Amino acid sequence: MTQRPLSTYRLQIRAGFTLDDAAAVTEYLSDLGSSWAYLSPLLAAVPGSDHGYDVVDHSRVDDARGGPEGLERFAAAARGAGLGILVDIVPNHVGVAIPRANLWWWDMLRLGGASRHAVAFDIDTRVAEGRVRLPILGSSLEEVLAAGEIVIDTTPADDAPDGVLTYFDHVLPLAPDTGELAADLPALLDAQHYELRFWEDQNTDLDYRRFFAVSELAGIRVELPDVFDESHREIARWIVEGLADGLRVDHPDGLSDPGAYLEHLADATGAAYTLVEKILEPGEQLPSWWRTDGTTGYDALGEIDRVLVDGAGVDALDELDARLRAETTLPAAEAWQDLILTTKRMVADDLLQSEVRRLVRALPFGVVDAEDALTEIIASFPVYRAYLPAGREHLEHAIDDAATRRPDLAEAIGELAPLLRDTSLEVAERFPQVTGAVMAKGVEDTAFYRFTRLGTLTEVGGDPSITSLSVDDFHAAQQARLASWPHSMTALSTHDTKRSEDVRARLSVLAEVPERWAEALTELRGIASTGHGPLDALLWQAAVGAWPISSQRLRDYGLKAAREAAETTGWQHPDEEFEEGVLAIADAANGSARDVLERFVQEIIAPGRVNSLSAKLLQLAAPGVPDVYQGTELWDHSLVDPDNRRPVDFAARSEMLRQLDDDVARGVLPAIDDSGLAKLLVTSRALRLRRDHADLFTGYRPAGIAGEASAHAVAMDRGGVIAVATRLPVALARRGGWGDTVLLHRDLPVQDALTGRRFDEGPILMADLLDTYPVALLVEDR
Repeated sequence: MTQRPLSTYRLQIRAGFTLDDAAAVTEYLSDLGSSWAYLSPLLAAVPGSDHGYDVVDHSRVDDARGGPEGLERFAAAARGAGLGILVDIVPNHVGVAIPRANLWWWDMLRLGGASRHAVAFDIDTRVAEGRVRLPILGSSLEEVLAAGEIVIDTTPADDAPDGVLTYFDHVLPLAPDTGELAADLPALLDAQHYELRFWEDQNTDLDYRRFFAVSELAGIRVELPDVFDESHREIARWIVEGLADGLRVDHPDGLSDPGAYLEHLADATGAAYTLVEKILEPGEQLPSWWRTDGTTGYDALGEIDRVLVDGAGVDALDELDARLRAETTLPAAEAWQDLILTTKRMVADDLLQSEVRRLVRALPFGVVDAEDALTEIIASFPVYRAYLPAGREHLEHAIDDAATRRPDLAEAIGELAPLLRDTSLEVAERFPQVTGAVMAKGVEDTAFYRFTRLGTLTEVGGDPSITSLSVDDFHAAQQARLASWPHSMTALSTHDTKRSEDVRARLSVLAEVPERWAEALTELRGIASTGHGPLDALLWQAAVGAWPISSQRLRDYGLKAAREAAETTGWQHPDEEFEEGVLAIADAANGSARDVLERFVQEIIAPGRVNSLSAKLLQLAAPGVPDVYQGTELWDHSLVDPDNRRPVDFAARSEMLRQLDDDVARGVLPAIDDSGLAKLLVTSRALRLRRDHADLFTGYRPAGIAGEASAHAVAMDRGGVIAVATRLPVALARRGGWGDTVLLHRDLPVQDALTGRRFDEGPILMADLLDTYPVALLVEDR
């Protein structure tokens, strides 16, 4: 088994696809060419959890996911198939939606500070006299009491010797010796180690750190040695006993000191292969001193998408967006940086106000207007967080920007600045945890749903103001990855992407046909509209990109998108009248607008598939460790979660791969059609070549392309393999094809791993090389 993977294949483990189900597909993953299997979180999670990021028990594998025996069976199957194992872990937070399911949380709620688990939770004891505020009530406490909605049961139980409190589906333990107050409910509630609050208070008055703004996910303090040991003992056992080979760390930016955490993790696992889910802003570098092999690959995703996008066409889409806003009397479109200042400020003022107020409480002395000034600095922060003393320049930028923008707060900002620089202070330690959360909620989960002119560009880790990447810049980025983080993951689709790789590839075509898209959108809006032009563009793009898509899937996406944008409706207070327009678009897609939609999709489907195959080959051939998200070896037109977590038919894929191999052996190549076999061919041949001949992928230089259409090619020489991909296929067709354009390579014969065709020494005409597929994977005959 290799110490590090050559590629990975992500599997979503859940009750509907257990570890035993995963064991059954290990041979298929090996046949596909995968090096390691990559599993979603395995530890016991909130009952019914489909994703596993809400861990409730760090000591065991989730029974619903197969349990410890299931992991052993999976590991044996993976080893038998020659696969390594990478597992996703969640150190930042635990699930508390069902308190009784989480021993640590339940014990802390029952015993308060006397619980040995109380220290695990990041609770501000300066609030509510140390009681934990639980935002579970549907109205004020007074109204709840008047309605008699709280029920007390003093019957002893093993985990609740003094009984329990029940409020609809919520069950909470009673503190010791408080059951005798059952006849005086207000007094009994006052005697508990928790305080029941109206759910709308969750954003302003909570006293425990959460995962972003999710009150059902409570942050834990893994920086404490005992908490780390207890929450990682089982994880370390997997590595030591050979049940896993590497770890993917979820959301390290939520931790107080990610670098120190990675040191502890490396010590506990013998420096096993480790990746971090770290979002890097353009130009930002992963801290070089971290004990990690790299990120989960959103930086690569952005590079691949953008080298395939026509930047000039995006400018035309900006003009369309301006017209949509003007038609619907919305404010003029904001520049990207102005927009995210607005959305980050909104999030800090609302969803994450509790966290900002905790920073104020952590100040060593009072500062007039501290909350307003801190919020302004947070909104100005240009990256997710700093790791002081590293990243000091980001803090200084935010301080200067906030003071310039808000001269009325200059005095307060001036008082706060030295405090935020002093890493010995609590406020400076917590500040980076808040900037990261505000960035995630304000940008990924809000601004991305408002900045709608081209969905390809609003993807996790991306900056949509950067519309395209030149071929030269793309090559430079790949060379930098090989030099600095050669074992970092690269991704195209993940469980967190807003749109799958094939949706984005199809939508990228819109930048090549902006006028035609404007016509189609006008026609579609004439059939169904929310009255909000940019949101209409987002929803109709979703229909185009994911077509064919059921109205129910589009309804679910549309409601989520509209609420996340938080311009005209929202999660806390949905505007049902406005949302009727969202539902109307979803229904029209498979009704009155179907013909219009299908005609337009047919116009762009072929170039969209060119983009898909090009993106896939570039990812699989480029430096790093390429991950294939489950199911994406065929066309996959999924939208944001949970749409992208739908079941995958592995039996069908396994049979398709077997048939593909038989056909290719007989000289029969698949067409680029609805079956997705062409993508399966590209995926399997690139993965197998990479696994079986890793020595051919050790270098990187741009391959030579010369001729009249050279701008339409991206070609990389990996030291024994040359990968060639097509870009901007609509414009290429308009110019009449490749013409005299040639690929220049070393004076050796080569064979295309996709088609089996051999080419002699000397320049190869691109028209000949790419006459079957828009991509080629050439292996030198040495």
